[in-house]
Amino acid sequence: MDDKKDLKNTFYTIAMRGMVAFPGMVMHFDVARPKSSEAVERAIKSGSKIFLVTQKEVAADNPKREDLYNTGVVAEIRQVLKMPDNHIMKVLVEGIYRAEIVEFEDTDEYMRAKVKRLPNFSKSKPEKCEVEALMRSLKEAFQKYSSFFERMPRELVTSVICEESPVKLFEQITFNCSLDYKDKQLLLEEDSIIGRLSILLASLSNENQILEIESQINEQTRENIDRGQREYFLREQMRVIQEQLGEDGAEEVSEYISRIIDLKIDEKSREKLIKEAEKLSKMSPASQEAYVIKNYLDTCLDLPWGKYSNSRISMKKSQAVLDKEHYGLKKVKERILEYIAVHKLNPDVKGQIICLVGPPGIGKTSIAKSLAKAMGRKYARVSLGGVNDESEIRGHRKTYVGAMPGRIINALIQAGTANPLILFDEIDKLSSNIKGDPSAAMLEVLDSEQNNAFCDHFIEVPFDLSKAVFITTANTTSTIPQPLLDRMEVIELTSYTAEEKFHIAREHLIPKQIKENGLKASQIKISDDAVNDVIEHYTKEAGVRNLERCISSLCRKSARIIASEEVKKVNIKSSNLTDFMGAYKYLSDLKSKQNQVGVVNGLAWTSVGGVLMPLEVLILKGKGTVEVTGSLGDVMKESAKLAISYTRSVAEKYNINPDFYKDNDIHIHAPEGAVPKDGPSAGVTMATALVSALSGIPVKSDVAMTGEITLHGKVLPIGGLREKTMAAYKADIKTVIIPIDNKSDLEEADDVVKKSVRFVYAENIEQVLDTALAKQENL
Repeated sequence: MDDKKDLKNTFYTIAMRGMVAFPGMVMHFDVARPKSSEAVERAIKSGSKIFLVTQKEVAADNPKREDLYNTGVVAEIRQVLKMPDNHIMKVLVEGIYRAEIVEFEDTDEYMRAKVKRLPNFSKSKPEKCEVEALMRSLKEAFQKYSSFFERMPRELVTSVICEESPVKLFEQITFNCSLDYKDKQLLLEEDSIIGRLSILLASLSNENQILEIESQINEQTRENIDRGQREYFLREQMRVIQEQLGEDGAEEVSEYISRIIDLKIDEKSREKLIKEAEKLSKMSPASQEAYVIKNYLDTCLDLPWGKYSNSRISMKKSQAVLDKEHYGLKKVKERILEYIAVHKLNPDVKGQIICLVGPPGIGKTSIAKSLAKAMGRKYARVSLGGVNDESEIRGHRKTYVGAMPGRIINALIQAGTANPLILFDEIDKLSSNIKGDPSAAMLEVLDSEQNNAFCDHFIEVPFDLSKAVFITTANTTSTIPQPLLDRMEVIELTSYTAEEKFHIAREHLIPKQIKENGLKASQIKISDDAVNDVIEHYTKEAGVRNLERCISSLCRKSARIIASEEVKKVNIKSSNLTDFMGAYKYLSDLKSKQNQVGVVNGLAWTSVGGVLMPLEVLILKGKGTVEVTGSLGDVMKESAKLAISYTRSVAEKYNINPDFYKDNDIHIHAPEGAVPKDGPSAGVTMATALVSALSGIPVKSDVAMTGEITLHGKVLPIGGLREKTMAAYKADIKTVIIPIDNKSDLEEADDVVKKSVRFVYAENIEQVLDTALAKQENL
């Protein structure tokens, strides 16, 4: 390209972005790229002609030869205006002729091309009719095109319509229409007038279709804007009128609507709430109806729509929380940890609703609190004790005076999240009357297939309860309706043993009461013996509520002594416990101190734990009357009949008069007489006492027993073994006879009991008698 011959058709080159130049076309553009700027400056120095070629992709910043089209236009630079920052120059050019790249030079500073001149149009003559048809179609297309632009000069439109020359018609339309640069490049490369007119018609028709669709969209948008402006204008008028009347409800309505729009709820619910809010604008703010709607909207907006707490579950932390706040309850803790583990692995799990069943005061409610803390969820408690109205669960219709939402919705508002842990306390205390059955309303709440769209009567829009965790508590399952019980997994919490109560008092209750009564740990000391005496002689319960009251009483009395400045430290021991608490309220279990005939240590389970229940049998001369005393229930009376029948069957073996049931009266008594007793587990105790009383063989005083018997002397399994064995340990019993089928249940017994007590597993009553009777030499 350095030869003089070559320089004749060699021009500095600019790569055009999205623009196509044509011969005879005057156009201006901005130049910012360094190569293009250098090309302009060099072109001015060498004769003011420059080669303009369009690049194929607009996004290319540093185009190479393959990024450029082959055909471009040689143009003459008419004017160059450099901007003050010297980075951008405005260039005005006029196209001279078409040209095709022959050779191309791309340096770091500029681009230069050797080109071959092309005729602007081919010399072939087209058919006149075809040209005329294309020109008419183009004029119509251009007329339609110009209708989309209000600022299109009417003179230009008139000039195009009146144009007779196909070449000038092509140039006027092409130079004045914003067509796609790729279509324009096709027009530039085409050399026949027929071809150019055809391509131009297709491109212009396509552009008209796009402009028509765009016009429709703009028209629709304008209508929406106009409607919005009209509403705004009317609302402003209404606001001014209300201000003049002293009413400011419009601002309040707009605030309600704004808050409703921001809620994460479905469109149907949003429309209903907005409709309710719009009613306010037509009411006087002082009217009763406006108050009802405001109360309704405030309640709906207070609900935690789409708000969830981030529950990061740690099994170690959960274990630590449960161990720290609760002593014992090993099986319950294991089940709770299993529940937490499932929620950790599958946060969306549904259908797991736990019902904690057990006597009062054993920590059912506090376990639910600990579970919420372990799962990282908000906690809300709903007390169901004494609820007898369905509206307490589902809420009241908002049309009623004083209407309010149900307890479920209130719990969610209280928790502030849509996935709290909700405790339904005392679910067994629900009752029904003419106002409905609240337990039936609870069916929807506790059903994972239905509660994803729980609809409170007051709210009237569905709320998703499926992410919430539900825990229920009850003292017994007997009063819970079966369909409701079927939706829950029951975990039974048994009463605390004396050993567990001691640890709970030491680790939880005493530090708590010392703090609550304004004392310091250094000012009061309660010995272990004193704690055990309080448990044994001042409380008789399954839980620890009365125990806490007793400890609180000790702390209050100590606080009074210390506040009176009588002493600086109070020591409470077993020896001075009665000075603080008064005389013993409960005595130790009645245990025979020596081997006696007809007296046997039985074991019984009560709601407050296991107890030692001595059973006495006395044989008197008479006519075969059987007397049973001690507030025994029907089942125990039947056990007495079984024991008598079995004793008759083994009378010969133990040298018992075979006619004892005719010649003697039998009196069976179970102290304490005022305490009702029932159940089949005293069968072996009665049989042993009868055999001992009729044979004269004493029963060992350090042996206790429990078990149900059959007519043939087989020993059947019983319940409450853990509590019964603890009662035997407390009474210093050395040997406990239990049914062989209860052997596996001993795993639940306390370790201290298993170490201190010898267990005998009886399959039949003969094994019981062999262990319990003191001597059998004369048999």
